[in-house]
Amino acid sequence: MEINEKNNLVFGVHPVLELIRSQKEIEKVFIQAGARSMEVTEIANTCRKNGVPVQYVPVEKMNRLTRKNHQGVVAFVCPIEYQPLEKVIPAVFEAGRDPFVLMLDRVTDVRNFGAIARTAYAAGVDAIVIPSKGSALINGDAMKTSAGALSLINVCRVDNMKDAIDFLQASGLRVVGFTEKAKESLWSSDLTGPLCVMMGSEEDGISPAYLKRLDAHLMIPMLGDIDSLNVSVATGVVCFEVVRQRLI
Repeated sequence: MEINEKNNLVFGVHPVLELIRSQKEIEKVFIQAGARSMEVTEIANTCRKNGVPVQYVPVEKMNRLTRKNHQGVVAFVCPIEYQPLEKVIPAVFEAGRDPFVLMLDRVTDVRNFGAIARTAYAAGVDAIVIPSKGSALINGDAMKTSAGALSLINVCRVDNMKDAIDFLQASGLRVVGFTEKAKESLWSSDLTGPLCVMMGSEEDGISPAYLKRLDAHLMIPMLGDIDSLNVSVATGVVCFEVVRQRLI
């Protein structure tokens, strides 16, 4: 099995099966829509069994991923090792610190994600929580944009964001979300103590199902006519307000 070092890509039925069985950390497996061979079915079933995200995509997408003979299957090897959220939070408490967690809902742009990771690490964030589906690939571009931060910060990939929110709240963290529809300002909210900040996608923000579970909805006051910021910029504003309050 050969791995393309540039983008951590593995393609072809047998190489991908070998990759899955090797227990390496896999970012995602793409399967060509309509592919129904026994081998492809085995790959899909093995992925489900091992908790590996699978996405069915048109042949055009597959051909954009690689021009070589992919046989309808492409996988991305993750350049980092995901950490279990259930172990990270207790470890932070045991170290005598209040956890600071960043949760990202459907941030799909790899450069935004890399920039967010760089900011989060600089702000002392203990973990970035992302969904197993609908999140940016952690690839070479993300690693480069993060300036190495993705190799240093805990990244926790979860199958169910609702369960992750519930776990954080049960662990004593206040979970707050940022949305332009909120009425309470970032500047007037107490962001000290155990905290999780949730940021949403640039297209439609935080999912309504998650908003309902949060402890508070906050917004970043703005004077211009544009009503929202790039998610990486907004995350930087929020993270360093948390830093400011913790240093007072």
